[in-house]
Amino acid sequence: MRIVFMGTPQLAASVLDELAEAHEIVCVYTRPDAVRGRGRALVASPVKQLALSRGLDVRTPDSLRDEAVLDELRSFDPDAICVVAYGAILPASVLEIPRYGCLNVHTSLLPRWRGAAPMQRAILACDDEAGVCIMQMEEGLDTGPYCKRVVLPLDELYLDDLEAALASEGAHALVEALGEIEQGAAIWVAQEDAAITYASKIAKGELDISPADTARVASAKVRASDAAHPSHASVAGRGVTVERAAVAADEQAQAFCEGLQPGDVVFRGKRLFIQCADAPLEVEQLKPDGKKSMDARSFAAGVQGIKKNTMSWE
Repeated sequence: MRIVFMGTPQLAASVLDELAEAHEIVCVYTRPDAVRGRGRALVASPVKQLALSRGLDVRTPDSLRDEAVLDELRSFDPDAICVVAYGAILPASVLEIPRYGCLNVHTSLLPRWRGAAPMQRAILACDDEAGVCIMQMEEGLDTGPYCKRVVLPLDELYLDDLEAALASEGAHALVEALGEIEQGAAIWVAQEDAAITYASKIAKGELDISPADTARVASAKVRASDAAHPSHASVAGRGVTVERAAVAADEQAQAFCEGLQPGDVVFRGKRLFIQCADAPLEVEQLKPDGKKSMDARSFAAGVQGIKKNTMSWE
């Protein structure tokens, strides 16, 4: 099939890489280069970088509503437009172009978690399962029927691991869906209105952790975090980003943390614990402000008195 691909982040690049092995990618659309990093240099999206490395044609329009952009898109005569986290809404004038419509690889178990941050919201809600759907795009927000729905146990996965798993599953499902659609064998399932939930964008500071959080909530915030939305805290008077943490439920941890109050910090048995509202959280990896990422032992080595005294966090 002749495919126009639209996507921007690494998740989309991973799907594109597999899709290009199975179908003809006539053009790739991605968001314009963005200013990133301390050098404030323009950086191409992961999708653009992957597409160029494969020798694919790339477009980075500011808008898909411009008539010249639409004319060029029509000229590619796509059988389908495949969309993965493109970062812009597709107008009706785009949706009606391809022969088989526009397909979205959506990283949730629709109709649960429609919207911008489905993976993060699934983690924050402590869902038992996550997944990916191949959905027919409509003008509404993630309202269309789906023909593929892959379910994965969420367990204690971190966002980057979940994203990698869903990218792989989503790519396989998309290739299968395109084959079934071309053969007229795809079975479309309408979304159940009663099960709809929305995955709003993660707000600035939303994933910061606090002694008022339960240990389970704090752990979920850490697992849902990334570079754009880190889990900040102040531990033993030092600002840090908590990168890896888990509810401390083993017998040794319970013994080490007996009698602690929310906001207490201890380093015992070469393990770093911060007491939450109901239970201790073991911090396994963290990044002090202005420094490199490190494990708990390395962090404690730089905090005078932490091995003997109970300190605080906020």
